[in-house]
Amino acid sequence: MENKKRCKWCNLKNELYVKYHDEEWCKPNFNDNYLYEMLILESFQAGLSWECVLNKREDFRKAYDNFNLEKICDYDNKKIEELLANKKIIRNKLKIKASINNSKIFKNIKQEYGSFYNYLKKFINNEVVYEIGKTTSDLSDRISKDLQKRGMKFVGSTIIYSYLQAIGVIYSHDKECFLYKK
Repeated sequence: MENKKRCKWCNLKNELYVKYHDEEWCKPNFNDNYLYEMLILESFQAGLSWECVLNKREDFRKAYDNFNLEKICDYDNKKIEELLANKKIIRNKLKIKASINNSKIFKNIKQEYGSFYNYLKKFINNEVVYEIGKTTSDLSDRISKDLQKRGMKFVGSTIIYSYLQAIGVIYSHDKECFLYKK
C-alpha cells in the first residue's frame, strides 16, 4: 500500500479511504442500489468532506435500513426524529428531509426510465469522461439542473460531479496515481 502513489486527496492514514480510492472510486458501477446509496451519501457531503461521510457509511447503512428505497420513501416524522437523534450519522434536518424527498424522486425516475442508470444514459451516452482537476462540468450542470427541476435537494453541480466520479462516469485519478488512465 505504501509504495503506490495515489491521488493527492486520499488520506493514506485512513484505511477505509484508501480502500475506497483503490477499489471503488471512478470504477463503473451502475447497479440501481449502488447508484441510490451513493446519491444519498453524496447529498450528505454538501459542506463536508467525502472522508467524513465515508467514515459514517456503515452507520448510515444501519440507520437508513441498508438504503432500502421502498422503506426510506415511507419514512415519517418519527423516523426523522430517530435519525436526528443518531449521533453516528450526519444529523442535519434539512439533509435528512431531503434524503427522503430525493428517494421518492429517485423512485419516480426509476419507474419512468426502467432504471436510474437509464435516466443517466440520456446525459452520458455510455461514455466514460476522463478529466482531472475539476469540480463541475457541463455534464454535472445538466444532470444537477434536471434533478433540481424534478424537486431534488442537495444535488448541486459539485455534488453531482462527485457523484459521477464515485459511480465511474467521470474518471479523475491524478496523473501521479497508480490508477491514472487517459
